[in-house]
Amino acid sequence: MVTPAMSELQELIPLPEVWTSMAAVERRLLEVSTSDHQHLTEIAQHLLKAGGKRYRPLLAILAGQFGTTSDHRPVEAGVAVELIHVGSLYHDDVIDESDTRRGAASVNANWTNTVAILAGDFLMARASETAATHLTLDSVRLLAETYAELVEGQTRELALDFDVDHGLDAYEKVIEQKTASLIRTSARLGAMAANAEPDVIEAISTWAHEVGMVFQIADDVLDLVSTTEEIGKPAGSDIAEGKFTMPVLLGLDGPHGSAIRDLLKQDRPYTQATIDEVIELVRSGGFVDQALDSAHHRLALAGEAASSLPGVPAKSVLGTLGEYLVTRVTSVRR
Repeated sequence: MVTPAMSELQELIPLPEVWTSMAAVERRLLEVSTSDHQHLTEIAQHLLKAGGKRYRPLLAILAGQFGTTSDHRPVEAGVAVELIHVGSLYHDDVIDESDTRRGAASVNANWTNTVAILAGDFLMARASETAATHLTLDSVRLLAETYAELVEGQTRELALDFDVDHGLDAYEKVIEQKTASLIRTSARLGAMAANAEPDVIEAISTWAHEVGMVFQIADDVLDLVSTTEEIGKPAGSDIAEGKFTMPVLLGLDGPHGSAIRDLLKQDRPYTQATIDEVIELVRSGGFVDQALDSAHHRLALAGEAASSLPGVPAKSVLGTLGEYLVTRVTSVRR
C-alpha cells in the first residue's frame, strides 16, 4: 500500500532497493501484527492499514544502506520501530481522548480505551519479539531504552499542559524524548542491523536525532498554519490541549506576550475564537518564522553529521529528506 505521503517520499528517494525493502516492511507489519484472536488482529492492524508516512522504518532502511552486509535485518529493524511508534499512538489517543487518527476513527473512538491500550501493548510486545528474534541483544536493549524515553517524554509533556511559564528548554527536552528518540533509534537500529562501522552508527544517529527534532518542530508549526483538510485535525489543536509549542513559547516572550498569556489563562476549554487570536498574534509576530529558523539550524547540524558518512547512493538523499520536513510547512503557508 502506497499512501500519498509515501509517494512524495518515493520521489525524494529514487533508490529502488530502498522501496523494495519498504514493501517487505509492509508485508512483515501485517504478519507480525496478526494474532490468533481475529478481533485483536483487526484492532492491531486498524492504524497500520490506515497508512502513514512510515518515516521511521524508512530511516532504518536508509541507515542500513551504510552497513557492510545486506540481508533481511534492516527490514526487521524497520518493523520493530514502526510497531513501537504505532503502539504508542494507540496509547496517545487514549491519553488525548482523540477521535481521529490518519483520517480514520481512532481505535479508542472505534472501540474503547481499554481495547486501545491492550492493542498498543500487543504491538509493542510484537516489536520486542521481532527484535529478539532477528536482531541483537543490544538492539533489544536500545528499543527498551527508547520506549522508556517515549514514556518519560509523554509524562513531561502532561506535566507542562497549560503551563505558560515553562520555556524552550523544557519544550525541547519533551520533543527530544517524545519524538527524536525513536527517530534516532530507527536509524541507529537500521545501521546496527547492517553491521555498519561504529563511527558510521554514531554519525547516522546524530543526523537522525537532529532530523527528529526538526520533524516535531515542523509538525508543531503545521498545527498553527494549516487547515483541517491538510493535517486531519483543527488548526490550533495543540493550543486547545494546552500544549504550548515553540512558536507559542517564543510569542510569550515577545512584545505581545502579555496578550497571549492573558488569552491562554482564560477558562478552559478555550473557544475557537481564543485559539484563533493566539494563532494570529503568534504568526503576525514572526514566531512561526523563528521556529522554522531553529529547524533550519538543526538541519545544518544534521548535515555536518552526515558529511562523514560513506559515499553510498543513500547519502545523497539525507539532506533532501531533512529539507522535506520544512518545505512541507512552507508549501502549506503559500
